[in-house]
This record gives sequence, C-alpha cells and structure tokens, in this order.
Amino acid sequence: MKTLTRELAHETALFSGLDEVVYASNQDLIQENANVDGQSPMGQMSKFGSEAAKAYAKLKLLSDRTLEAIDQNLIHPHDLDFLPTGTTTCVQLPLGKLLKGGFNTGHGFMREPGDIVSAMALASIIFQSNQNMQHGGQSFPMFDYDLAPYVKKTMKKHHKRLTNYPVKWDEADLQAAVLKDTERDVYQACEAFVHNCNSMHSRGGGQVPFVSINYGTDTSTEGRMVMKNLLLATKAGLGNGETPIFPIQIFKMKQGINFSETDPNYDLYQLALETTAERLFPNFSFIDSEVNVGHYNGTPESEVSYMGCRTRVMANRHGDDNSIERGNLSFTSVNLVKLALLSHTTDQFFVKLADTMDIVIAQLLERFQFQSAKQAGHFSFLYGQAVWKGSESLAPTDTLEEVLKQGTLSIGFIGLAEALVALIGEHHGESDVAYDLGYQIISFMRKRVDQASDNYDLNFSLIATPAEGLSGRFTRGDREVFGTIPGVTDRDYYTNSFHVPVYYPIRAIDKINKEGAFHALCNGGHISYIECDGDVTKNIKALDVLVKAMAQANFGYGSINHPVDRCTACGHTGIINNACPSCANTDEEQIERIRRITGYLVGDMKKWNSAKRKEESERVKHDQGRK
Repeated sequence: MKTLTRELAHETALFSGLDEVVYASNQDLIQENANVDGQSPMGQMSKFGSEAAKAYAKLKLLSDRTLEAIDQNLIHPHDLDFLPTGTTTCVQLPLGKLLKGGFNTGHGFMREPGDIVSAMALASIIFQSNQNMQHGGQSFPMFDYDLAPYVKKTMKKHHKRLTNYPVKWDEADLQAAVLKDTERDVYQACEAFVHNCNSMHSRGGGQVPFVSINYGTDTSTEGRMVMKNLLLATKAGLGNGETPIFPIQIFKMKQGINFSETDPNYDLYQLALETTAERLFPNFSFIDSEVNVGHYNGTPESEVSYMGCRTRVMANRHGDDNSIERGNLSFTSVNLVKLALLSHTTDQFFVKLADTMDIVIAQLLERFQFQSAKQAGHFSFLYGQAVWKGSESLAPTDTLEEVLKQGTLSIGFIGLAEALVALIGEHHGESDVAYDLGYQIISFMRKRVDQASDNYDLNFSLIATPAEGLSGRFTRGDREVFGTIPGVTDRDYYTNSFHVPVYYPIRAIDKINKEGAFHALCNGGHISYIECDGDVTKNIKALDVLVKAMAQANFGYGSINHPVDRCTACGHTGIINNACPSCANTDEEQIERIRRITGYLVGDMKKWNSAKRKEESERVKHDQGRK
C-alpha cells in the first residue's frame, strides 16, 4: 500500500509539472537553469525528460529516509534527474593529453593539431563532445600551459615559411616577423574559441556547453601569448559587441608570478583587470591562499583549478592532490534555515544538523554505488578517451568504482545568514556573536565531512552551494510551514551559502574579511563577490585593491560584479539606466543586462527564475564606504 501511494503521488506531481512545461506557465520550473532556453522545443523536451527522470529516481532509487528529508524541505540532491543515468557532475579535462595523442569524439578521430588555430578548434570540440557525458560543467585546468606547445609549432611554421622567401633576413627582423605572424594567428584562434564557446550546441541543442578555463601562471613566451590574446578577444566581445558568457575564465594569482609589478606576468594581470572591468571575466583564484597553498608543490599540475560556478576538487585519498582528470561525482545541499526554525536552542540545532548530514552522507554513498556500477562503455568520451584518471585500462564492460573513487562527494548548504537570524536574531554581517556562531556551524559541517572521508575512504568535501532554483524553492517551502518571519522567510530567496546577505549594507573590505575565513572550510568549492557601482573601466586601480584584499583575506576564489548592459538597437555596451546614452532607446525589451548569477554570467536576465531576479534587484554596492 505504501509503495502504491508513493507511485500515485509521484505520478500526480509528474503530470502537474509536465502541464507547466507544455504551457510555459511556471517560469521557475522551465528556467531552473538560466543558460537553458526552457521555452524552445529542445528545451521543453529536455524538461520533459528531466521531470520524468526525477519521478523515477524518487520512486526507484532513493531510500525512504532520503525521500522523507526531501519532502520535509531539509535536503536537496542536485541534478536528481541525472541520477538514473549514473553520470557525474563535472571534470577538469586534460587538454594537453587529449591534444597530444589525438582523440575520438565518438563520431570520428581527431589527430594531433599542427598549429594553434587547429588546437583551439579542437579544444572547442573537446568541450562539445564531453558536455553530453555529464550533467555539470567542465574545465581546462592548465589552458595556458596546454596550448603553449601549439603556439611554438605555429612559430616554427612561420619561421620555415619566411626563411623560404628569396629574402636575406636580418635575424632580429626575422624573429620580429615570426612573432608578428604568430601573434595574429593566436588572436584569431582565441577569437574563434570564444565565439565557439558561445555558439556550439549541446544537449539536443538546448544549451551551449557549460565551460571554464584556468590560466595565469605560464611565463613562457608562448603561454603568455595565449593569455594575452584570449583576454584581448574577450574584451573585443562577440560579433555585435556582446559580452561572452562562456568560457568562464579564472585567472590564477601567484606571488612571484603575477602579483607584483616586478613579476613576469604582472602585465597580464593588469590586462585581466581591464578585461573583467569591461566583460565581468576573468574571475580570480589564489594559489597562495590557506585553502590552496598546501596542495601546491611548484608544478603547474598542482596549481588549484576551479569550475567557474565554484566547484573545487583537489585533495585525493587515492592519488595525487590535484584536479586534473578528476571531478565532482554529485552533491546534496542542506537547508540550514529549516533546521534553525525547527530548533529551540543552538544545541538542538547542532543535533538536527548532525542527523541531517548523516542522511546526506548515506544518500551520497548510495548514489556513488549506483554510479560505480555503470560500465565504461556507457560514457565513451569520459572513459574511452581516458578523461578520468585511471580509466586508460578500462574495457567497455568494466565498472567504474576504481576510477570514480578519485572524485568528490560533496555536501552543500544554503541560508547561513537566515539560519543565524532564526537562532539568535541577527546574521554574521551584523555582529561578532553571530559571526562566531556562523563559523562554528560551518566548522561543524566540515568536521563531519572529514569524518565521513575517514570512515568510508572516499573524498567527501563541503561545498558552498551555488543555489539557483534552490534559492527560492527552499524559501517557499519553509514559508508555507512557518509563515513570513522577518529576516528569515520574508524574502523570495535564501542567501547563498556563507555569504553576507546581498541586501545588507557593508563596506567591501568588511565583506571580504568576513567571508574569507569560510573559504578554507569549504574545500569542495566556494566563491565570494564584491558589488561595484559605476563604470569600473575608469578605475582599474580600485579593482586591483579589491583583488589584493581578497588575497590578503585568504580567498580561494572571488569575483567582482558591476553592471554590464547592451542596447540591442544600436549595439552600445556599458551602463544603461533609463535610456541608452547612445541612441536614447528606452525600450527595456531591447536592453540586455548581463549579470552574474552563481559564478557564471547570463546574457539576458529575462531567463532568470523569479527568486534570483529578486535577489539581483536587492544587491547593494560595496564600494561606497557604507558600514
């Protein structure tokens, strides 16, 4: 009887959800992911499949204890629709390795490229081929180092071509000509790569690949040329001057490499600041921070790499401490606010938090076992091309446990600020008492995660959840039970992870210092933002101060937000308030407002769900000396 009741409940919920997809009547449902056009035919087909797969997962693949916690609005297993497929969340792709030997897309073999133009084109194809193998993002961890050899190949080609001319070259003139022609090719290759990342179709045509690249520390002539021209191509924008949404770019900061004026890549750091001032990318990661420096051994492979949204994979109980050829397997988030609302004391809160984390750990283990039972042949690109570490020796019928145990299982959280208000009446931006309790809560979670790693000999980690659709879903569920509570459930969204609430007036340096300590606790991923006002292209020095403050505060990964608007009527890009300053256009439908949502950008805020639109509208600026 219990099973039949559950089946009927899931069937009712499924068909109700499908009606909302067919008639596009629920913006929050069809636009759970702002970079998928949920109203397009392929977007709708994807959503049909998603809703049916979630119903199947709940009916067949989740324990009663997990289902009860979901129904109680306590936890949220992310990408539940992909659970039946057994695929993983994300991976840091070994670009150099794939290019060096060539690779098979599943539809044909791509041989090793002979120059930078071909290498960049194949880098795009790798992204597109891999996107259909998993449900999350993908990244190149050493973009500069991996592409430098193909710049060198291009130089050799130009050198050979020029020396074959019936001209007696002065050596200095010859080298200058080689560099000039190579520079031109590298720029064109970078320009094509950026355009490809924003136009290639994946997942049945409903989405461009969700891609990130990490770079910043290669000091060779060839590596520097890749970075310089990538930044210049990003600054130039797309065909009509649009801001590129992908790839998410992460510039790696390192003392002695690009941090100070005497460092060899300091000029590239300055160019990165100019580019982020105009295009919102790159973001910045910090190799020397407390959370990252322990993994660094002086090699490029040991430099930290992030997924653009924030995911971080470094520590490994079964191999080298780096991110290459590894990724996150899955993650599940805890609703800290609901736990606080159910608790009469902080002691009771910690008891409930421990119980809830035990449920999540058990659920992640069940999902890991399901993923591990899949066969390598089910994911021809991920394992057939040895994208994942240790998959070279797998036969198509081999299962995946020995490979996947090198990935991470992550526990996330949302709403620390609102949970603190529910517990003691103020959040961690408002008082030292609240801050200390907030730090204690996240420290408690990290300790439980580390214990799970020891108990099960797997890479459990704590992630500061990049909540998009979840931000409003948890809130709506709690408001139905507890009503509207000031400072807790009175907004349409919960504050992401450990962030100080977006609406709370606070100086930039204070926000940086308060959030910095949480980065080391969240070893599965983290990001913090600073909101700037006005045209930051006119104050690059201020951006430099902010990035250096992030480094000082032990940020692992941070970014700077500011308005980037575009008038589609005339192509003007900049800050547009009530009317376009170029053509006086006042039609809001013709104004694209580029904003960061959870680490990545969205080219049109009309695609955001209602909770995130409301959150964006309430963001205060942090660079105006407010306290």
